Amino acid sequence: MNPPSAEALAALKAALGDGGWTEDPAEIAPWLTEWRNRWRGHTPLMLTPGSTEQVAAAVRICGEHRVAMVPQGGDTGLVGGQIPFGEVLLSTRRLRAVRDVTPLDDAMTVEAGVTLAEARQAAAAADRLFPLSLAAEGTATIGGVISTNAGGTAVLRYGVMRDLVLGLEAVLPDGEIFRGLRRLRKDNTGYDLKQLLIGAEGTLGVVTAATLKLFPVMRSRATAMVGLDSPRAAIDLLARAKAETGGGVEAFELMKRIGMEFVLANIPDTREPLDSAPPWYVLIELVSGEPGAADAAMERLLTHAFETGLITDAGIAQNEAQRAGFWKVREEQSAAQKPEGGGWKHDVSVPVSRVPDFLEEATAAVERFHPGARVSAFGHVGDGNIHYDVLCPPGGDRPAFLARWAEGSQIVHDIVARYDGSISAEHGLGRLKTDEARRYKTPLEIRTMQAVRVALDPHRIMNPAVLF
Repeated sequence: MNPPSAEALAALKAALGDGGWTEDPAEIAPWLTEWRNRWRGHTPLMLTPGSTEQVAAAVRICGEHRVAMVPQGGDTGLVGGQIPFGEVLLSTRRLRAVRDVTPLDDAMTVEAGVTLAEARQAAAAADRLFPLSLAAEGTATIGGVISTNAGGTAVLRYGVMRDLVLGLEAVLPDGEIFRGLRRLRKDNTGYDLKQLLIGAEGTLGVVTAATLKLFPVMRSRATAMVGLDSPRAAIDLLARAKAETGGGVEAFELMKRIGMEFVLANIPDTREPLDSAPPWYVLIELVSGEPGAADAAMERLLTHAFETGLITDAGIAQNEAQRAGFWKVREEQSAAQKPEGGGWKHDVSVPVSRVPDFLEEATAAVERFHPGARVSAFGHVGDGNIHYDVLCPPGGDRPAFLARWAEGSQIVHDIVARYDGSISAEHGLGRLKTDEARRYKTPLEIRTMQAVRVALDPHRIMNPAVLF
């Protein structure tokens, strides 16, 4: 791909006009690094279009001049797919409109730069729920979570982003606008272009707006932190919770004791949720459309779990402050690792029934490979998604430890593959895992992905370093 010519850059500036671009290094700098500081990119020009038509004009110019671009939302990605290395950076964060909220259709249409938190607030104002929730929701944008097919904490009940999108508006690599903002639950008329764009990490087009599914607001909610002896007990508790509540489990988050210790030591305003300090914790959230029903269901669930020895300790949040405290120790698991030194990060999924076996086998293999390494495992165990992080031994040689990341990750990912899992559950492949994924995707899958990309982006101008 050619570096942008002076002619191409001039055409982009003219098309977007005042306020639609910047070359100021100080303005661009915050958008060239990702949260873990693993990548620091560079770009000759950052575009900030304010409309779908401006996005289309920019993409068309890049195509005509064979200039590569990287679309970016809130820059909360963890695999580097949003970071440019010489490409033009196209930010969607000025696409800010909530175009409509239609309670009777249980749908709303928002532009790509609306944050996830703002989308949830817009739904709540109409007495509806948009259920996708994650720790970065105040910064992550709708376009970004669509492009990465984000999951979050409520996947168990509502599904991933792919399950929550009714329609899309997007600019394709030739500059054509795909106007697919439908509110339909049923549309069986051939290939579904929006599903190709969801999870494509900006390689098949730039998402500019989306019509999203909404749900009734639950009238009761109960949140508890429980202590257990093992992940196997957690999976048994999950099965019991689903059976006893008839689908009322909204969140089921597993945390290892060492991760809790990192949070308590490194994150201000956190406290031990259970005095017994168990080896494993589960954060459970039950919901119901009936007032008071979730609380009663939680009481029954935990009483039975205690009586059968499935759990060893439990605390039920008595107010919103206690609920927020439980969620804080879960949401700060990643941030709490930073002061502990370097780590090998893994965002993996396996069948829920195999989670205990995976954790046992992977941890034994990692400890053989690098004695003293500390495993912090946590995540959305209700849908089989584990954030499996391996941290440097205390006082260890951090550069030497990080140098073994690729080899150590292959050990973990090979075990994931044997359990019919995925090496990227919800973060995407990005720059971090694209090459590694060739080891785990079948030749047919790779050929098909390449064929789709060639068909829509024959000159590979859209996020060229990501995916196959």
